[in-house]
Amino acid sequence: MKLILTGACGHIGSYISKNIFRIKKIQEIILIDNFNTQRYSSLFNLKKKKKISFFNIDISKPGALDNFKNVNFIIHCASLTDAANSFLKKKEMFNNNLGCMKNVIKFCIKNKTKLVHISSTSVYGKQKSLVNENDNSLLKPQSPYAEIKLIEENMLKKEKNKIKFISFRFGTIAGVSPGMRFHTAINKFCFDTSLNQPIKIYKTAYNQFRPYLSIRDAFKVFKFCIEKDIFNNNIYNTLSTNLTVRQVLEMIKKYKKNVKIKFVNSKIMNQLSYHVDNTKLIKLGLNLKSNIQVDIRKTLKLFNYLK
Repeated sequence: MKLILTGACGHIGSYISKNIFRIKKIQEIILIDNFNTQRYSSLFNLKKKKKISFFNIDISKPGALDNFKNVNFIIHCASLTDAANSFLKKKEMFNNNLGCMKNVIKFCIKNKTKLVHISSTSVYGKQKSLVNENDNSLLKPQSPYAEIKLIEENMLKKEKNKIKFISFRFGTIAGVSPGMRFHTAINKFCFDTSLNQPIKIYKTAYNQFRPYLSIRDAFKVFKFCIEKDIFNNNIYNTLSTNLTVRQVLEMIKKYKKNVKIKFVNSKIMNQLSYHVDNTKLIKLGLNLKSNIQVDIRKTLKLFNYLK
């Protein structure tokens, strides 16, 4: 079977590219990226166990996918990310991410291609101890990035009779990949402390819970739904664990003793603490539990040479 992976050079996409040979059902892989972030190294030394090709394409442009035929699955990772800075580039992010989504949906409908869609737990905004997929009153995104993810979910719902998809609301990604970035919480904390810089903590967030997803678990999700052929037009909260910022810092301190902290204000982190419930995903047959501390250790190890 043939699979298209968009955003193949990004943080998540590059990990999939590196490990795609582990999905036995897939025999041909088409990697697509626009090189907007110039992470060319994501394409270095990919396994040759499958037929792999790469295309430098901006899929936000109309007709960008028209030349591809007989595609069974799309894993859609292509998007502008970074929720904290999305306020500064709101128009660009809306145009790019929704343009990509429209083209992917159109392609899937036309070619009967099954879609793996990545949403985000950042679509939740209302204060509550436990949030799940069933209570729409909790859907109050606090950043343009999160707003877009919710719009994407609704775009899929609107076409649910024409397309087979599965949508995963990912927790904040942690872990090492060839195209990894350092704007998400845990990765940025590791990067800052490795450079002996203070870790900036939002004043309201120190003791608040947030959902985190190991990049290793993210791949398990893709592998699971493709191998089991689960495309039931449903949305699933997807996380390895809920942690407070304090707990994350304690994990970092096990490897870096002199962690500096600086408290700051933030426009998007003023909501109360919440846990994300992943019971629905567990009932589907997938219980994710990779240890985030392993991802922290591996990330810090990348900078071991720094003093």
